[in-house]
Amino acid sequence: MVNEFEIKKQICDIGRRIYNRNMVAANDGNISVKLNDNEFLCTPTGVSKGFMTPEFICKVNAKGEVIQANPGFKPSSEIKMHMRVYEKRPDVGSVVHAHPIYATSFAIAGIPLTQPIMPEAVISLGCVPIAEYGTPSTMEIPDNLEKYLPYFDAVLLENHGALTWSTDLNAAYMKMESVEFYAQLLYQSKLLGGPKEFDEKNVEKLYAIRRKFGMPGKHPASICLNKDKKNCHNCGACADEYKQFPGYQYDFVGKDGCGSSAGKDVSADAELVANITKQVMAQLGMK
Repeated sequence: MVNEFEIKKQICDIGRRIYNRNMVAANDGNISVKLNDNEFLCTPTGVSKGFMTPEFICKVNAKGEVIQANPGFKPSSEIKMHMRVYEKRPDVGSVVHAHPIYATSFAIAGIPLTQPIMPEAVISLGCVPIAEYGTPSTMEIPDNLEKYLPYFDAVLLENHGALTWSTDLNAAYMKMESVEFYAQLLYQSKLLGGPKEFDEKNVEKLYAIRRKFGMPGKHPASICLNKDKKNCHNCGACADEYKQFPGYQYDFVGKDGCGSSAGKDVSADAELVANITKQVMAQLGMK
């Protein structure tokens, strides 16, 4: 059993990783770890995650109330968001919140990460939806997040950032890395004319690999918002969920893609982006 001091050191290490990988700026982001049903360690507010030491870390109860904190430190103002994840997902042992550049750009643009473009993302993440915007430090964020918790292990926060959770701290952080890497690849492939997606048959093969591995967490391989569809990536089952998000119509998934614009012909939008990209590249001498 790892003692609390060692967990605090681990939180500081993950904080440095997040900071050094440009997933946060200044004092952004927060991290928490579940000790038991009523004790949680979390990063403090107003502190850069790249320069923490164990004495910075706070302990709170299941309501987010302080159990222990050294003078000058208080829990992250976003602790409510973390507590909602733990409340609704008893299998979760850690939550990580950051503002990775590419993933947050998708969140700002209102585009969920739903396109099946690489095996690792399909197997480990599944789809990454966007939870509606909520004012930071209020109950709006956890309230808007709650409906996604039974189905996903990562979400984008509209105009805000990304949130990931898993069985332990390292796994929750690795999901954040995966979300950002996926977002960057998706963005760059769009600049090259659009990604080539896996078809339904290949997505199902990847889901089968996940089931064979017995990987923990929620994933469309074992659970989907639309029960009568084979998988989340290709079935379009989540499209109605995304209708509520401003900018959802700009997701260039394609007519059958999960998170697509539910009947809207997105080919024109994709062509527009391609033309704009060509013009920008020409102006930069990158023909």
